[in-house]
Amino acid sequence: MRLELLKKRRTPIALTGLLACALTMSACQQQQETEPSLEDSISEEQSVPMSAEPAEPNDVLVDTQDPSLNEVEGDTVASVNTAVNQITYSCSPELQVEATYKDEDNQVVIGTPQGTVTLMKTNDATNPEVFEVDNALEGGTGFVQWRVAHQDRETGVMRTAGADAENVSTYECKKTEEGAV
Repeated sequence: MRLELLKKRRTPIALTGLLACALTMSACQQQQETEPSLEDSISEEQSVPMSAEPAEPNDVLVDTQDPSLNEVEGDTVASVNTAVNQITYSCSPELQVEATYKDEDNQVVIGTPQGTVTLMKTNDATNPEVFEVDNALEGGTGFVQWRVAHQDRETGVMRTAGADAENVSTYECKKTEEGAV
């Protein structure tokens, strides 16, 4: 009877043995270590060795005598002109305008393919600022008006006319990103 029982259970015993061998062999094999993730690398502090010595020696020479006012007067002249601001505008109908604002002089120099004119500010307001000149862009008879609005002078309107003051051209302009200096 034992032989018959052994024959019936031969297949399940063989499969159990194969499974036990496979598990034993996989446990003995070397497993690859996982690489640390980016988050682990970021959160991990890295120590950097630092020297207590300065990179270059500091040799400071101190003059104990005070120079006179006349000796330093010529050395302390510095001039920075921050009141000049150049902006490029793209206008409709199609026109490129280079505006150079001279805030201290209350002027703007408008440059276009048709010509260049210097306009004087005619109001005390800052929004809108109004500039005018009594000649055309080409330098002849006429007028040019430039009205610019917003805190950063983002938009402007230019009105121009030649000798015929009834024939006025109007351009709506917006500041271009690459034109701000």
